[in-house]
Amino acid sequence: MSVKKETTKKIHNRIIRIQTEVLAFVMAIVCGLIFWIATAWLLIKGGPNVGQHLQLLKQYLPGYSVSWGGSFLGLLYGLVIGGVVGWAIAVIYNRIVDFRNQ
Repeated sequence: MSVKKETTKKIHNRIIRIQTEVLAFVMAIVCGLIFWIATAWLLIKGGPNVGQHLQLLKQYLPGYSVSWGGSFLGLLYGLVIGGVVGWAIAVIYNRIVDFRNQ
């Protein structure tokens, strides 16, 4: 294999890998903000039965409720859940890439 092809292959292998920490961080921020914004939006909107469906999250997230305190707890849960999911996606993807490049 020529030096140019070998260098191109090395660059290609480095580019297609996902940076695990970056994806975990971004997913944590996005998921946390989704939980917070969804709860805050319903609280601002108001109404007779605020957050009827979102209230079901307390089955999976202990302590969560459709309230201002619950919105910040949801933010924390979202940060953790998003970080773990982002990390898992990146690890699985990178292992597949490593396997294919062998």
